[in-house]
Amino acid sequence: MQILLRAIVGFVAVCTSLAAGTALAEPKGLPLLFDARERIAKPDLSALPRLRFLTTVDFPPFNFIDQSGKLSGFHVDLAREICRELEIEPKCQIQAVTYEELAPALEEGRGEAVAAGIAVTPELRRSFAFSRAFMQLPARFILNTKAANGLESPADLAGKPIGVVSATTHEAMFKAFFPRLKAQAFSDRDAMLSALREGSIAAAFSDGMQLSFWVSGSGAAGCCSLMEGAYFSHRFLGEGLTIVSRKTEPALAQAIDHALLALSRSGGLEEIYLRYFPNGIY
Repeated sequence: MQILLRAIVGFVAVCTSLAAGTALAEPKGLPLLFDARERIAKPDLSALPRLRFLTTVDFPPFNFIDQSGKLSGFHVDLAREICRELEIEPKCQIQAVTYEELAPALEEGRGEAVAAGIAVTPELRRSFAFSRAFMQLPARFILNTKAANGLESPADLAGKPIGVVSATTHEAMFKAFFPRLKAQAFSDRDAMLSALREGSIAAAFSDGMQLSFWVSGSGAAGCCSLMEGAYFSHRFLGEGLTIVSRKTEPALAQAIDHALLALSRSGGLEEIYLRYFPNGIY
């Protein structure tokens, strides 16, 4: 069952461009996905014997083993905050399993929820309950600052080849969103970023999260910057990051939504986001 997103390409909502701010020096905050006026009642979980979150160790920075050998990541911290918000911390556990075990373990009752970047699909909706999306991952343009000097918007890229990775959702999204721009396909991400760093292409279009880490790392060698604008699409990138539970436990699903709403309002969700994405991805 294809449920774990390996390349961070299966998320996110409607086509839009987010507001201004510099990509690295002034990271944008986490976009609000909950209506400030919304109310989600907190169910009574006193009869719940345990809330075990299942995750993996191969989806950094969301789930991974840190240098001290401990299970860490955005999802791990979020699970702990959900438990704290629901006031059931003594009942909470977090367990890492393999990718292949996620769905069977949840179905068989070896865990009560999954926090591991599961793609929301019609097939999985028939078997599982998905929380409200708590985070969306965008597609972004990245520029070689010398080759693209003075360019500030996608329209300025007209006539210039834009790097994309061949046969990916980001290539398809680029062609659908920007039909007047010229795509130059590369066999893989490393080849595309190498061409961008060397200046043989002025810009590239790819996963915003991966680009945000690359541009601030040693691999980019200070060559590049992210262009303003973060782009989202249900069609190409999916619905967003969620917590998955069993359909037979609607009270738990509602409780998780309640906690996510509360964390969104209190700034707790934003705090976790900045902990793992200090340079921002929007």
